[in-house]
Amino acid sequence: MSKRIHRIAAIGGDGIGVEVVDACLEVLQVLADRDGGFDFDVQAFDWSTDRYKRTGAFMPAEGADQLRAFDAILFGAVGAPDVPDHLTLWGLRLAICQPLDQYANVRPTRVLPGIQSPLRHVNDGELDWVIVRENSEGEYAGQGGRSHPGLPLEVATDVSIFTRAGIERIMRFAFRLAQSRPRKFLTVVTKSNAQRHGMVLWDQIAAEIAQEFPDVQWDKMLVDAMTVRMVMNPGSLDTIVATNLHADILSDLAAALSGSIGVAPTANLNPERDTPSMFEPIHGSAFDITGKGVANPVATFWTAVMMLEHLGEKQAADRLMRAVEAVTANAELHTPDLGGKATTRMVTDAVIGAIRGRNK
Repeated sequence: MSKRIHRIAAIGGDGIGVEVVDACLEVLQVLADRDGGFDFDVQAFDWSTDRYKRTGAFMPAEGADQLRAFDAILFGAVGAPDVPDHLTLWGLRLAICQPLDQYANVRPTRVLPGIQSPLRHVNDGELDWVIVRENSEGEYAGQGGRSHPGLPLEVATDVSIFTRAGIERIMRFAFRLAQSRPRKFLTVVTKSNAQRHGMVLWDQIAAEIAQEFPDVQWDKMLVDAMTVRMVMNPGSLDTIVATNLHADILSDLAAALSGSIGVAPTANLNPERDTPSMFEPIHGSAFDITGKGVANPVATFWTAVMMLEHLGEKQAADRLMRAVEAVTANAELHTPDLGGKATTRMVTDAVIGAIRGRNK
């Protein structure tokens, strides 16, 4: 029987992104070798800030089209201290997400074994969320500009774009995701008291789509009140949907509440699978620890779990998640972001060992 071959585009990007992607590819190959039924055809791309400094562009003009031939994209991080962040974000990450219409950003959050939440009295399983971020419009649509630069009347605008089509599709995705989870409960995050046009449309469409999912309970929260609820009553939440900006902020808070942003994964999905989806850890390029060998690869490994599930390799995804949980349960294998002294190599070797040996 021939193996299932998954074509993967690997983009390490900047800083520790390269380190954790390399570690992840090593783990993925061990999984494929153990399973025997599938394999990976990996092509690495040097798209990065270094490339920008050499050529004036983070990626080729036709870069997004090059990626259409792949089944998935594994992405590390982008950003460097000596290049403005808006250039790096729009030059690489958003230059992939937007043309490939990866409109659903999914960020699971829970406290892994052996990791301590900064929240007091968080019981096992009480913090177990999935945040769905609208990933194509809202505050990051790219609409706006600057006029009269350098003059006293200089003006800069960023226009939040909310379309019925964009809101409907992310709401349906979020309700379906909530429907698939045991609690069948969705919280819609909004700011419609102050943003009386786009956010009122967001609320209105949420109520409309809710009618299609009578088995899903839902409520809504203003985004500022949502930060309080996440901290004070985490067990009241399950699946969460929010706009591009709101979910970007809330998901970092969620990662911190789970113990470290170094363990937080994300997937940029095209749910219809018209284009490849992109999988990346939430953390940034972290130049302060680049090259020191202490970056936490757990977020990227958990990201790979999401990628394997997307590719239909559920058994391998479950095996990798068990291996990750077995490793995080051991405090001696915690990297500095978790208060430990372990290295990237130590964590990677331990996950590989769990896959090959003890993880049945």
